Amino acid sequence: MTWEKSKKGEYEYWIGKTERLCIQIIPELGSKIISLKDRLTGREWLWRGERPLGVPGYGLPFNRGDGAGWDEMFPSINPCLYSKGPWSGIEVPDHGEVWSIPWEAEMGTNGLSCSVNGIRFPYYLEKRFSFPTPQVIRMDYFLHNLSPFPFFFLWAAHPLFNIKEGMEILVPDDLSEVMVSYSFSNRLGKFGDVVDWPIAESKNGHICLNKVEWKNSKVAEKFYFNSKLSKGWASLRDSETGERLTFHFPVDRVPYLAIWANYGGFDGNYQVAIEPSTGFLDDLSYAIGENKISKVEGHSTYCWFLEVAIESEEK
Repeated sequence: MTWEKSKKGEYEYWIGKTERLCIQIIPELGSKIISLKDRLTGREWLWRGERPLGVPGYGLPFNRGDGAGWDEMFPSINPCLYSKGPWSGIEVPDHGEVWSIPWEAEMGTNGLSCSVNGIRFPYYLEKRFSFPTPQVIRMDYFLHNLSPFPFFFLWAAHPLFNIKEGMEILVPDDLSEVMVSYSFSNRLGKFGDVVDWPIAESKNGHICLNKVEWKNSKVAEKFYFNSKLSKGWASLRDSETGERLTFHFPVDRVPYLAIWANYGGFDGNYQVAIEPSTGFLDDLSYAIGENKISKVEGHSTYCWFLEVAIESEEK
């Protein structure tokens, strides 16, 4: 495993490599991962649109940014008002705080570490990259609460993946329902509606939610599996090539899982995101009200991890 620093336009970025994987990170852009490449097959897993890399500025709408790669969502996804403790009534920006502000990067003996301080809330968030094996990238997260009061938060990974029609979204077998967070033209229903997984009934008939649809379907959906997870994994698989990307994460710290499936319905983009999350249904205030949220106690640290494994099945 090696790390090196380079420059892409006006931004410095870090490149981490094993004999199987290559990852590129721009700390200045919210520690965004801009590339996740399989060096064996040449496949670039992360989606990249036509917009130039960059963020619109703190507190501005997410869709005014580059809308590509892998961002960190924290402490909410939907904009909302914080509803607990001394921060009650403070506005949480769209897609959270940390995607739109620079992070500090430091190379240590164990790999690259990126970190950021909260703007409207008193926390310090660290993310440490390592390669347990040549096929696996691991990200360890450390959320430090700098106040004496409990801090409730919703963190979610937001990796936008390159896709093609027919790819499969694989999850544990015991998951059978999803709750709608967003559905373009209400194809799956409204916020809070529950439908079956993997085959959902809709006003337009059956929808196979675990299969990637045609790129011009003009649909887009965000949904959460409607229960806490018993097993912490999810995969995106290309059955034609046998290539597979799998997330692993601890369900005691990251108990929820969401899917963003955009088949041309939002900004005309074609992408899927697998989003392990510490809270439910995108909205921090909703998650707090439903007690489907995580919290870090005063002057304490909340830790979790996310591993990304790249595999090629025998064909």
